Amino acid sequence: MIAIVGLLVIGPEKLPKVARTLGAYTGRLQRYVSQVKEEVNREVRFEELQSLQEEIKEGANQVKSSILGAKHDAEETLKSLSEDAEAEQKPAAKKKRPRKASATVRKTPAKKTTAKKTTAKKATVKKAAAQKATAKKTSTRKPRAKRAESK
Repeated sequence: MIAIVGLLVIGPEKLPKVARTLGAYTGRLQRYVSQVKEEVNREVRFEELQSLQEEIKEGANQVKSSILGAKHDAEETLKSLSEDAEAEQKPAAKKKRPRKASATVRKTPAKKTTAKKTTAKKATVKKAAAQKATAKKTSTRKPRAKRAESK
């Protein structure tokens, strides 16, 4: 219907030229619209990436702060434990004061007898081993030649 109106208004000689020009402008308009769409999409993606980047930075800062908090807590715990250990060592050092000359420490004779018993046991074990070795050497065996003959 538009073609019929265009034929009547423009005329048959100019109609092909006008149609080509109109087609070129339509193509340019379509390219321009697609470029604008791409630009808008690019801006939207850029804004999404920026918001994602901000979220990642916030998450990284939270992780960093939690790690630093845990480190601080660990340092405080270690410090308190070392102070407790030092506090326990100080009273122990006070208890180890040298005693007066009137107090004497006696050693129990049980340790000496235990040493004597272990020495005696070792000696008997050595004697038994020596006796077994001499018994093996002096055991009666048939000479080789006789063994071969007996077969």
